[in-house]
Amino acid sequence: MTLQNHIGWNFNNSYAQLSEKLFAKQLPAAVPNPKMVYFNDELAKTLGLDFSTVSENDKAQLFSGNLLPIGAVPIAQAYAGHQFGHFTMLGDGRAILLGEHLSPNNKLFDIQLKGSGQTPYSRRGDGKATLRSMLREFLISEAMYHMGVPTSRSLAIVSTGEKVYREEVHEGAVLTRVMSSHIRVGTFEYISNFLDVATLQEFTHYVIQRHYPELAENANSPLALLKAVMNKQMDLVINWLRVGFIHGVMNTDNMSIAGETFDYGPCAFMNNYHPDTVFSSIDVQGRYAFGKQPGIVQWNLVCLTETLIPLIDKDTDKAVKMAQEVINSFPAIYQEKWWQMNGLKLGLTTVSDNEKQLIEELLSWMQNNQADYTNTYLTIANYPQQTDEKYTAPDFARWYQRWEGILKANNISLTSALNTMQQHNPELIPRNHLVEKALDDVCLQQDNILFDELLKTGKTPYQAQPNYKHLQTPPPDGDKGYKTFCGT
Repeated sequence: MTLQNHIGWNFNNSYAQLSEKLFAKQLPAAVPNPKMVYFNDELAKTLGLDFSTVSENDKAQLFSGNLLPIGAVPIAQAYAGHQFGHFTMLGDGRAILLGEHLSPNNKLFDIQLKGSGQTPYSRRGDGKATLRSMLREFLISEAMYHMGVPTSRSLAIVSTGEKVYREEVHEGAVLTRVMSSHIRVGTFEYISNFLDVATLQEFTHYVIQRHYPELAENANSPLALLKAVMNKQMDLVINWLRVGFIHGVMNTDNMSIAGETFDYGPCAFMNNYHPDTVFSSIDVQGRYAFGKQPGIVQWNLVCLTETLIPLIDKDTDKAVKMAQEVINSFPAIYQEKWWQMNGLKLGLTTVSDNEKQLIEELLSWMQNNQADYTNTYLTIANYPQQTDEKYTAPDFARWYQRWEGILKANNISLTSALNTMQQHNPELIPRNHLVEKALDDVCLQQDNILFDELLKTGKTPYQAQPNYKHLQTPPPDGDKGYKTFCGT
C-alpha cells in the first residue's frame, strides 16, 4: 500500500537504477501494532515534508514500513567491510532504503527504515531493532547535528508491538534514518572483491556525480575522489575529538563516503580525558579508542585506496605510487587540523610552538588529574568563578596564567577568546550516565521527562543553560565500568 503524496515526498531512487548486483529489492516486514514514539518536526520541515494532516496512526503505519510513501522503491544495499581488521561480506541486514528524497533545495537524502525486518543480507540476524537502541540513536544523532558534527539524522521512531530478543527481551522499534547517502568504504570493497571493474567504474562515476560533482571534470577523478573523501573524513574525526565523541565501531562498512557520522550502536562520550578511553563491549583490544580514531580513519582510507587502484591508472605500479602519495599526506594534514582545532578550543586563532606547548600541557594535565574533558574548557572560560580545588591548585593556576600571557602576546582580548571558545566547546554533551538513565526511564517506566530534557537542551549545546547545570555534571565514578553495546 502507498500513502498519497500530499505529504510532499519526492523520490529520485537513483541507487535502484544502478547494477542489480548492488542491492536486493526488499519490502519492509509488516509489524503488528505500530505506535509513534518520536517524530522530528524540524527535520521534516528541512526535507519539505508536511505531516500536518496525517493522523498519528497513519504516521505510525508509514514509519513502521506497513505503508509505503508514493514513489518509494524499497531495497537493501549490498556491501562488505573490514570489521576490527577482518574482511567479511555484509549488507543491510536489518534496514531498508525506501529511496532518495529530493528536498526543496535540491539536496538528495536517503530515507532508510532501520529495524524493518530480514533481508537477503541478514545472515543469522532477525532484522529487528530494539526501542532502546533506536531511542539512543535518535538522541545522540540529533545532539551531534546541533553540535555541528556531520551526521545522519533521525526522522521518526515507531514501536512495533513486537518483542525483540537480545541479551534481554526488549520492545521492538523502527527508526527512520536520514543521511546524504549510505554509501560506505565497504560498498567499494564489495564491488572490488565480488564484481567487475566496469561496475566499479560506473559506481565511482555515480558517487562523484552524487557527492563530489566538482570533481567530474578532473583529469583523474578517482584519485581526486580519494583526496576529497580523505579530507571529509579528517574533518569528521577532528569534530569527534573536539566534542569528546568515541564512535566505538569504526569498521569500513561504517565509514561514510560523504563524511557523515552514522551507526551509533556502541558510541559514547568521554568524561575524564584519556586518549585510551574506550567503552564498547566488543572493542576488547581498544582498537577504536578515543585517541586512535584518526589512525583508524587512515587505515580505512587505505582500504578505499586499494579498491580504486584499477581506476587511478592502467599501470598498477603507477597507480599505487599516486595513491600512496595521497595516503602518505594524511599525517601532516591531519596534524595541522588537529592543532588548529585544539587552538580554537582555547580561543587561539593561530598555533605556533608556544601555543602547541600550551595545548600539550593542558591535555597532559587533564589526563594526569582525571579532569573532565568538556568541563575543563568551560572552567577556563569561567575561571574567576571557579571553586573546584582541582582547578584552583597551583599547577592549573600557573597554566591559566600562561594561557592569559599567550592571548596577550597574540593581541587577542579575553572577550574575543571567550567568544571563539564558546563556538567550539559545547556546554552540554549527552552524558553517558544520563543517556542510560533516560533510556531506562522510557523503556522500563514509560517516563519521558529526562529523555525530552536531553533532547531539548541538545538543540542549543553552545548556549549557557543555567537551569540545566545538573546535565553538565559527570558521574562521581567517572564512568568506571561503563560499557556500550551494538544492539544488533
